[in-house]
Amino acid sequence: MTDQSSTAPGAGETQEAMEFPPVQSPAETSLRAWITQSAILTGRQVMVLARDIPTLTQILLFPALSMIMFKVVLGDVIGQATGQNSAYGTVPLVVLVAAMFGSVASATRLNVERRSGLLSRLYVMPINRSADLASRVAADSVRVLITSAILLAAGHLIGFRFTQGVGPAVGLFVVAMAYGAAYGMLALALAVNAAPGAPLVPYLGLLSSLLMFFNSGFSPVEAYPDWLQPVVQNQPMTPAIELMRSLAAGGPLMDNAIKVACWVIGIFAVTIYPALRGYRKAAVGH
Repeated sequence: MTDQSSTAPGAGETQEAMEFPPVQSPAETSLRAWITQSAILTGRQVMVLARDIPTLTQILLFPALSMIMFKVVLGDVIGQATGQNSAYGTVPLVVLVAAMFGSVASATRLNVERRSGLLSRLYVMPINRSADLASRVAADSVRVLITSAILLAAGHLIGFRFTQGVGPAVGLFVVAMAYGAAYGMLALALAVNAAPGAPLVPYLGLLSSLLMFFNSGFSPVEAYPDWLQPVVQNQPMTPAIELMRSLAAGGPLMDNAIKVACWVIGIFAVTIYPALRGYRKAAVGH
């Protein structure tokens, strides 16, 4: 018997109409692929952090408690030494501390995903080789933006105010995000180049603590010993704090803006290649 369904008029046309055209994906090495895939992976990183309640609480709770401690214990001393409400130094300091400790958490999560084999699975997929690393830095920037908004709102309760208008207020967030992205890149570069069992958290915690306690937000530069003042004046946190202070309350901008830009660009320049090279080694397992 003849198969009537296969010989019926229009059967071939219907089959052709149901065929979909092939989807043209951008080449792995193209700029379009890097942007698109980095954006998708950034969303993944943000969702992972949002679901990690203990880490999220620590990122916000420790800086907030530090803000209260600095204000209660040292507020009058710093205010008398500088002639300015200590909140204008304390709040920027706490924002940057939150950025640093959040980067430590991101580096730790990368090492966990490295041990679980997730990095290897991502590396063999047809995606841009640097997309995952870029997404982690971008997610750090998103995290810094959100935590900065929360901590600045809390800082309002201890006297922190934006007195220079909308533009400088936006600039303050830009400074915090740039600093956080640079520190995050440094932490990721160390994470992918360290041995799987290396005590990464203590090392990064020690670096963060040293930066936190030797800067102009914790105490005026003039209060440190003479031999230590140049170090305190030019370490990464001090110009960022002073720039954020000037953007909020008024003051000179150019010198500290140049220092912040030099630190951010310098850290990225020094860490990008080791981070990409280390990420490949971490992903392929040698």
